[in-house]
Amino acid sequence: MAIEVINPYDNRFIKAYDAHSEDEIKEVIERAEGAYQTWRKESFETRATRMTKAAKILEQSKNDLAHLMALEMGKTLREGISEIEKCATACIYYAENAATFLADEKLEVSEGKAFIAYQPIGIVLAIMPWNFPFWQVFRFAAPNLMAGNVGILKHASNVPGCALAIEDVFKEAGFPEGVFSTVLIESKKVNILIDDYRVKAVTLTGSELAGSKVAERAGKNLKKTVLELGGSDPFIVLEDADIDKAATMAVKSRMINCGQSCIAAKRFIVLEGVKASFMKAFKSKMEAIKLGDPENEAVDYGPMAREDLAEQLMDQVNKSIKMGAKLITGGARPARDGAFFTPTILSDIKPGMPAFDQELFGPVATVYVARDVDEAVRIANQSQYGLGGSVWGKDEAAATKVARRIESGCVYVNAMMASDPAVPFGGIKNSGYGRELSHLGIREFMNIQTIWVK
Repeated sequence: MAIEVINPYDNRFIKAYDAHSEDEIKEVIERAEGAYQTWRKESFETRATRMTKAAKILEQSKNDLAHLMALEMGKTLREGISEIEKCATACIYYAENAATFLADEKLEVSEGKAFIAYQPIGIVLAIMPWNFPFWQVFRFAAPNLMAGNVGILKHASNVPGCALAIEDVFKEAGFPEGVFSTVLIESKKVNILIDDYRVKAVTLTGSELAGSKVAERAGKNLKKTVLELGGSDPFIVLEDADIDKAATMAVKSRMINCGQSCIAAKRFIVLEGVKASFMKAFKSKMEAIKLGDPENEAVDYGPMAREDLAEQLMDQVNKSIKMGAKLITGGARPARDGAFFTPTILSDIKPGMPAFDQELFGPVATVYVARDVDEAVRIANQSQYGLGGSVWGKDEAAATKVARRIESGCVYVNAMMASDPAVPFGGIKNSGYGRELSHLGIREFMNIQTIWVK
């Protein structure tokens, strides 16, 4: 079966790719296992040399790779170039720090001497989404390849060109064949990989449904998983917040990647005293956004990634409005070709509405008004998700106290929620488990081996 790419800007057919057969999948696994037996023995210096080369290739190719993302999933060139630069940063970060993060750790014991040794485990399967088609992969690949593991990528079906381009980057950087491989397959064939005894672990970024299915299958095979799933991040505006800055960052936080980000701010919880001023600024700035061709530098945002995703979001918005949600601005799809969606703000959101219960994966913001800080925290935590969040207020100590009360894996104070190679990333509740990035991320798929010499 062919995997077809449709340009979301105009719904035009771009290219078809041949999917891998079951026999070809098994050949990929066999090559990966063979590569692992050699790669695990390479020094950190050797791995770092190749990873640094990968970073240089990314920098040199960033314009072409950004163009590829624009064609396959509608990302603007500006955001695409920034994404590739971030991937290069992750490669350099782990090239420079992996040896330190995985150095033996001395333990204090009653007799003799003991230490922890971090050992690679083998093939790690990565099941990745389309919204950040390079960054999601490199934040898995850079630490794991530096740790001595090898990777197999099953990417989203609408970004096969990106998936193959990532494999090419590692090949060009001098990584041996099989250290990083891409398989172009339908989701129903993923179990072939999970069930194979040579695949030791699985990391997935995607939907709750996909995460639960993969975790179930991996659990059946006694394999560790790391899951980064949906999010409905709160953006709390305290009464002492800089309103213009908060509104500016609210738009940026909600609209990054055309709103298609797990860690995009989605629920804007505003203290009653600043409701009017914040809403005025927020509405004005949302309405000023320019939509259009993602390859046009004058455009702020392009289309959503697929037509069906835009239709699904429209259905969520319409149902919420019928159930009593108030439309502040937007709430429609432009009369033009492509998977476009007008930046939208909804208020008066109640439990039972899709806008309350579900993740709105697109350019739709929901606004809640809180009487005081305690109610703001209650609203923030009244969610099945717990991935990210942010708190905005001039009193940094007070805002940090609020941040500590948020049930979430990451909370930023006076800054837009974003992932960074140096800080742990991951969620709780239905947003998943495990951590990526930082020293914690590189250790997730390692054998944490205790050695005690008596």
